[in-house]
Amino acid sequence: MMQNDSIEKLFKDLDPDFDFESPKEGHEQRFLKRLHNHPMTPTTRFKVYKFIAAIAAVLVIGFGVFKVVKPQPKTNDLASVSEQMSQTQNFFTTTINSELNKIKTIRTPENDAMVSDALKQMDVLETNYKRLKKDLQESGNDQRVVYAMISNLQNRIDLLEDVLASIEKLKKLHSEQTQLTL
Repeated sequence: MMQNDSIEKLFKDLDPDFDFESPKEGHEQRFLKRLHNHPMTPTTRFKVYKFIAAIAAVLVIGFGVFKVVKPQPKTNDLASVSEQMSQTQNFFTTTINSELNKIKTIRTPENDAMVSDALKQMDVLETNYKRLKKDLQESGNDQRVVYAMISNLQNRIDLLEDVLASIEKLKKLHSEQTQLTL
């Protein structure tokens, strides 16, 4: 009951602000007369069609953007588990790509066998990772699978860092042997 009293008080307070005027007598007839006196000319018709075409174009573009921007099918990798796992995956992926690029730029005939072997090991790790992605989907984000995926990514980084360190040692050894022969 108290709530009804406050609503009534609100309407009483706002009463002077309400517009109670009604249209002048014959308003509807004047409106209809004006409407009938302005038939659609070819120019007006063109403007209406142009307006309708613009709306249709906006709708088509809007649906096109929706189709393009719509969420892609959910991938089952670390990024699908949580925001932190997405950041972890991005970090590992960026680091792995960086290390791979370093190895590819310092690849020489002397270290080619070492680099080729490392790339084969990377392929094995990638195959294992794909299997883990399937396991993640089937297990419903089981933490053991998540840890195995993180471990796989860490193993890749460790492998690449070991190869880079071995290449540097090989390079240093080659340099020392060159200096000894001179």
